[in-house]
Amino acid sequence: MKRRSLILHGCGLLMVAASVIARAADKPSERTLATTSTPSTASHKPSARTLPQIEYINDFVLQSWRAHGLQPSASASDGEWCRRVFLDLLGRIPSIHEIERFQKDRAVDRKLNLINRLLSDEYVEEYARNWSNIWTILLIGRPTDNRAANRSPVDREGMSKYLRDTFARNKPYDQMVFDLVTATGSTRPGDEDFNGATNFLIGDLAEQATNATAKTAKLFLGMQVQCTQCHNHPFNDWKQNQFWELNSFFRQTANQGPRRRRPKSPAAELVNVDFAGEGENRTKNIDEAIVFYELRNGQMKSAFPVFVDGQEIAKSGRVGDVNRRNELGRLIINSPYLSQAIVNRMWGHFFGYGFTKPVDDMGPHNPPTHPELLERLASDFTSHSHDLKQLIRWIVLSEPYGLSSKMRKGSNDKDDPSLGEKPMFSHFYLRQMQAEQLYESLMTATEADKTARGNYEEQQRKKDDWLRQFTIAFGTDEGDDTTTFNGTIPQMLMMFNGDMIKAATSIDSGSYLDRIAKNNRLSNGDKINLLYMAALSRKPTAGEIDLANRLLIARKGNPVEALRDVFWVLLNSAEFIFNH
Repeated sequence: MKRRSLILHGCGLLMVAASVIARAADKPSERTLATTSTPSTASHKPSARTLPQIEYINDFVLQSWRAHGLQPSASASDGEWCRRVFLDLLGRIPSIHEIERFQKDRAVDRKLNLINRLLSDEYVEEYARNWSNIWTILLIGRPTDNRAANRSPVDREGMSKYLRDTFARNKPYDQMVFDLVTATGSTRPGDEDFNGATNFLIGDLAEQATNATAKTAKLFLGMQVQCTQCHNHPFNDWKQNQFWELNSFFRQTANQGPRRRRPKSPAAELVNVDFAGEGENRTKNIDEAIVFYELRNGQMKSAFPVFVDGQEIAKSGRVGDVNRRNELGRLIINSPYLSQAIVNRMWGHFFGYGFTKPVDDMGPHNPPTHPELLERLASDFTSHSHDLKQLIRWIVLSEPYGLSSKMRKGSNDKDDPSLGEKPMFSHFYLRQMQAEQLYESLMTATEADKTARGNYEEQQRKKDDWLRQFTIAFGTDEGDDTTTFNGTIPQMLMMFNGDMIKAATSIDSGSYLDRIAKNNRLSNGDKINLLYMAALSRKPTAGEIDLANRLLIARKGNPVEALRDVFWVLLNSAEFIFNH
């Protein structure tokens, strides 16, 4: 979506604001809310005392701009950049205190200072919460149907707990992947053999673990192989035999459950068991535990465990001889595909587009936009012990990440991946918040996060209940569910009239607006500034102050009602809902 779409949506909300004025108008008042506006501070690039990875990211992307005749956009303002990194790292917008703290830092390396702070123990719980949410969705999907969830052996809380612990400790990515691929134990917290990593595979072992095979390849190797279980891939070099050779690694894996070790416990257990091979009993040989698959012409073929690069392991089906999933985990984490796939995915997270589209479909058939940059980042990621925080630091401090989303007319307005063009990252690509980001940002903007009650699991359940109102489920080739917040009319109506917006704009005693309105140390102008900073991480323009003044006039000089009108418009504006 282009920048003009954001502007048009904003104009629509100005019309909404005008209608608020029209409805509220009665007798004019001489009072005004504000008369001045303070411009945002100038943007600062990272200093020359920076990391070499940032320098070569800038160099490689600059070369691509020159090769395609692109003039990059100007740098984003400090407020835009700060808001952007909070959304991408913590899954929410910054609070007023946080944005002001960043703006008051006059150090040359203040952007680096902020990133280091967000990646430090000061924010470890929020960092772990955000990235566990992201990876829970990647690994097992969003909750969409309570009945389906009740039938599934997957325990969402168990998956989330494992991931929160992983990201809080900053466990190296290769260790996390090994855990997920090789896990055994109970899915449910509280069981003595609990291992939350088991929830990744345990729901995908039906139908000879074909879903588990496809999901593992896509997430950790960047290879979409799901259709090759039935035939050779029509567009790349992946063959049907390779799918079943990879699938053979999962044939010692079984889902023992659901168990009833505890009263009303639906916990299941993932275990490794001997695999005797397929075929008739008289032809089975556990020393060479074979898998059969059928070609499209009806001919039967056989497969043994062979990794995607051709490496074979022992053919025995005895777990005591060879643990096939452990061997698969070892092969994955020692493969160059692992680092390339996660670098591509992380780049896509921060820019909206990876070096390939989609991010998990890599290979000669789908060459990356910046192959040298991808290869070098993947190599450095590996040599830096697969440290995700280091990779994050390199990406978000780079020049392309710090660009404005405003395109230069005639210079980079053709750099629009939404129209099918390959991304050149000459400006920041607008994207709507994910539903989870929207929820957390509403909580932050209204300071509801400071009064939230209940433990983590209780708060997460409340959040999941709200998110279901904004999600749309549809099937994928892997048989799971995927959902999106895409700004449909029902979703926007929920924003306009839903319980969270009503609570956010409440003027009841003790509410956020009530506290601001009753603060006699603040002028009306200060109060409007606070609302803009809370919602948009910036102060209002002269035109926006004029609109606020008109709202006050329409409300007969009642500042509380005017504040509510302004905040309602801001929280429903495209500027709030978009990451820009």
